[in-house]
Parts: sequence; structure tokens; C-alpha cells
Amino acid sequence: MSNRYTEEFKRDAVALVRSCPDRTVTEIARELGVSPEGLRGWVNRDKADRGEGKPGELTSTEREELKRLRKENAELRMEKDILRKAAAYFAKRDDAVSRFRFVDDHRDAFGVKRLCRVLEIGRSGFYSWLKGRPAAEDRAGAEEALAAEIAGIHAESGRAYGAPRVHAMLRRRGRPVNRKRVERIMRERGIRGITRRRRSLTRPDTRAVPAPDLVGRDFTAARPGTKLVGDITYLPTDEGWLYLATAIDLATREVIGYAMAEHHRADLVVDALRMAVGRGGPEEGCIFHTDRGSEYTSTQFRSELRVLGMRQSTGRTGSCYDNAAAESFFAILKAEIGTTVWPTRASARADVFRFIEVYYNRKRLHSTLGYLTPHEMRLSYSRDITLAA
Repeated sequence: MSNRYTEEFKRDAVALVRSCPDRTVTEIARELGVSPEGLRGWVNRDKADRGEGKPGELTSTEREELKRLRKENAELRMEKDILRKAAAYFAKRDDAVSRFRFVDDHRDAFGVKRLCRVLEIGRSGFYSWLKGRPAAEDRAGAEEALAAEIAGIHAESGRAYGAPRVHAMLRRRGRPVNRKRVERIMRERGIRGITRRRRSLTRPDTRAVPAPDLVGRDFTAARPGTKLVGDITYLPTDEGWLYLATAIDLATREVIGYAMAEHHRADLVVDALRMAVGRGGPEEGCIFHTDRGSEYTSTQFRSELRVLGMRQSTGRTGSCYDNAAAESFFAILKAEIGTTVWPTRASARADVFRFIEVYYNRKRLHSTLGYLTPHEMRLSYSRDITLAA
């Protein structure tokens, strides 16, 4: 508040206080339209200048000197900070262009004048370089910006996306960039997607009569609710295994049914199936394709399929490719969820729920869907149905 008033005003205000010993500072401050605290501070400084202040209180001259020293100290600290940053910046190369670049990179923080003085370069030379920078410098800047955006997309995906999905996400953001350029930038900066491993849990029941393979590795569907795939996996926790069964609609690649439990009996896959029916609305005669695990060849599961009017399909024993779409989801889950061993089953369940409902179904780009999300693919089918109607 004191910066609003001249030194002359302050002196006159103090003189008024001194000439009216029978009046309080608050009263006089109110008349002058200043704060009582501000006026009281002026009075105390005046007393210190007259030698009437409290022991140890600084005079105006001493305060100005302290202010100057603090400013000088702050300037020295800033120069030291500049030199510290410059030492790291020039570790590999120290020439005029590198110094100009350092000034340009740090001008907002330290100012051009200070930077040029500390680095012992002329400001005119810096501005000449700035004005005449070649187009290659602009391209390098644009590439760094693109690399930063690529790194951001990669980080947002839990470091799971490789070049194809990063490229697709850039295009969704309106970035008309070449895929090979994305691959090169990621390769040069060591940005890599997660490589997935596939492993199945289910074990075949050699006594059960297998259902025919109605899919034949054709993991496509003309519309939602006509072809589903399912499988089981396990997640390690400090409390023991947590088993996860899923049901995926091949038209949208959306996980429309899932169930988790401490066991992998037939109840687990039946619960996943019932959830899929409740959410996905399979058509009469919808195919549900799995491997030949005992959970899927059980009487309980087959009875549930018959009641629901669905057809069972199973792949061959020992061939992971016959149920690749279902197993691929588990590979994605385990690679991208970011945890290898959970402390409790409850924490694993919460992470799986979040991964499926928040990330995989609604945010993760799927290459087989033309880099749409499963949710977007389902909406596109809904729009087509509405238009057809």
C-alpha cells in the first residue's frame, strides 16, 4: 500500500501524527484515507531515523542499504543459477550458436540482458541470430514439439502404445503426420510400446464332447450381439490368485461381460456370460466361442447357453490361435495395467474394473477397429441402425 504514496506525503502524515499527541494513529489514518498499519509503520520508521525507535530497529538509510544488498545477493544467486544451468547445457558443445540457443531457451526466466552479460555475448549478436535463424531451426523446434506430444500420448497410455496407436491418436487430434516419422522419433528417443505375451489358463476336459468350431479364426462380426469370445486368466495377489473371466463382442471388441472370483469353477464363466447378456443383448443364435477348457465344456455352462438361445463354439486343443481375440485382451490387460502382483484381491479387482470400464472400453484405440475405441464402435453401429430405421 505504501507504494501509492510519495515520500513527501508520508513525511507530512508523520508530522501530523507527531503534532497531535492527543489523537490516535487510527483516527488520523481514517482522516487521511490510509490504513492504520501503514501509517503506524511510517511513524515507527521516522522514530528510528530520529534515534527514538526500539533497540535494533533500522533507520531509513540502513533499510535502503539492506534492500540494495538483498537485490545484489538475489542477482548473484540468479547468475549462479544461470552458470549452473549453462554448465549442463554446454557439456557437449560450447560455441556462439549454443549460447544463443541457451539465451533463447531461458530468456523468460532470466531476461536477455542478464543472460548475455553472464555468458559474455553481445545482445545485438543474439538478436541478429534470432532474426536470421534458418528454416532448419524451425523444423527442429517443430520436431521437438511433436516428440513431446508423442511422449505425452505414450505416457497417457501407461507407456503401452507403440507407433501405430500413437500415430492414430495424433491423427485424431488433427495432426497430419507421417507414420514413419512417428516411428523414427520414437526409435531415436527410446520410446517403446509394451510387447504382450499370451498365455491361457484353461485346461481341456478330455472326457467332454467338444462343440464344433463355428468361428474358424474369423474374429469379425457383422454387427454386435452375433459373435462373442470368452476366456479365463488369473491375477497374482499376496492373498492368492484372483481369477477373471471375460466375454468380448467381436463386432466392437468391447468387454461386455466379466466376472472375478477366488476360483475358476463353472460359476465364474456363467457369471461373465450373464453379465454379457444383460449388457450386450446377444441375438438369438449368437455364437459364444471359447477354448475347450473344462469350465466351458461343463454341463452348467452349456445349459446356460441353451437357456439363452446361444450356440457354443470351441477351438482345437492346444491351439492358442483358435481363441486369439480373447487371449489378446488378457495380454493387453497384463501388459498395460501396470501391476504385476497386487497386495489384495480387492485392489486387483478395483484395478481390473477401472481398466475395463474406464480405459479399455472407452479410451483405448483398437487397431482392428480402425483405431476407434470399442465404445465408439458400438455407437457407430447404433447410429447405423437408427439411420436404417
